[in-house]
Amino acid sequence: MTDNSENKQSKLFALSKTLVPGGVHSPVRSFKGLHTTPRFFERAEGAYIYDVDGKQYVDFCMSFGPLILGHRNPKVEEALHEGLTRGWSYGACEPYSLELAQFLISKLPHVEQLRFVNSGTEAVMTALRLARGVTGKNKIIKFNGCYHGHVDSMLIKAGSGLAGTAEASSAGVPDGVAQDTLILELGDIEGIKKCFLDHKDQIAAIIIEPLPANNGLLIQPIEFLKFLREVCDKNKALLIFDEVISGFRVAFGGMAELTGITPDIVTLGKIIGGGLPVGAIGASRFIMEHLAPIGKVYQAGTLSANPLAMVGGLATLKQMTPESYKIIEVQTEKIVNLLTSWMQHFNNGQFSMFKVIHFSSLFWIVPSLEVKKLADIPANLTENFNKLFEVLLDRGIYLAPNAYEVGFVSLAHTDEVIRDMEHRLEHRIQ
Repeated sequence: MTDNSENKQSKLFALSKTLVPGGVHSPVRSFKGLHTTPRFFERAEGAYIYDVDGKQYVDFCMSFGPLILGHRNPKVEEALHEGLTRGWSYGACEPYSLELAQFLISKLPHVEQLRFVNSGTEAVMTALRLARGVTGKNKIIKFNGCYHGHVDSMLIKAGSGLAGTAEASSAGVPDGVAQDTLILELGDIEGIKKCFLDHKDQIAAIIIEPLPANNGLLIQPIEFLKFLREVCDKNKALLIFDEVISGFRVAFGGMAELTGITPDIVTLGKIIGGGLPVGAIGASRFIMEHLAPIGKVYQAGTLSANPLAMVGGLATLKQMTPESYKIIEVQTEKIVNLLTSWMQHFNNGQFSMFKVIHFSSLFWIVPSLEVKKLADIPANLTENFNKLFEVLLDRGIYLAPNAYEVGFVSLAHTDEVIRDMEHRLEHRIQ
């Protein structure tokens, strides 16, 4: 990047820091620890994103997952344009959410009813309240290495004492909230059994990303997920699958479909809105009818089931056929192989310590393929990843600017884009 370009980005970031805390609306965008300025993007198309200087990047952030078809997919764009001509917010009942809900329920056997909200965080917040309302219990088990949005009770880390104890991992989270969240390690079957004994008849639910993909890509054995189903049944607790990332990305029915495990409640987001702000909670009719206005569990939202998000989501999901999933997995494999080979040989093996874990259309760059829980992640991951990120950025390849975030492949990452990416890996792009 030229000096003028760097100055333009720097000036925008300097202005942003006067207007916004830290200069960003979400911390992961801040380029913390990097020796360069956050990129300000102004347009995108297909597999590419363009910054304010006009520099083009192959995008593997893809808005952190929603854009499984790529940027500005023509059919989604057409649906959104048509939606704009009708109006973009009513605060009242509309038919578009019914079309999307019918489409989803017809294809997701573990969902009988849905409620749309505005984000994955809001979906999780509602799912937890719903689980407590249905069971009459207060405590929730969650796992180190799983991220469930910035709900107070989910911003919790493991305490220094016995398994299951917890401490707030953010200022502003009351101790009382932390005490109702029980933290365990992924894969710790004995710890989970003990936790249910120690808190007999107090645990409302276990919440898990069945494919943990927001603190690295921590692929779990199916036997562990099956155990969670069994232990919940045994203790009359609910199993919540947070499929905000994995839903509609690893398969149309997410990990519930791939594993054959039926969660009691599922939280959805990202792809379900085609790139617009959205979230959803799905469950059986019995569970869902605990929500207001017919049940005692309150939830509301002025912009819930926003008509643009509904039509954008439907236009996206109608294109995700079984063949689409086969194609995107093949393209991901090609990209993973290309990255792996390049890292082994670049600059006399400067990045040869890295491997690429992948699952369906998600990938994560990390020094070991045997990473199943948070404690397996090397302490120096960020330091090494930041060097790699800056080299790739210089070559016009954009990853999420954080070592713990995964990469996302879209159907727009065609063979032509991969050939372009191969060229970029060998040459610095101005």
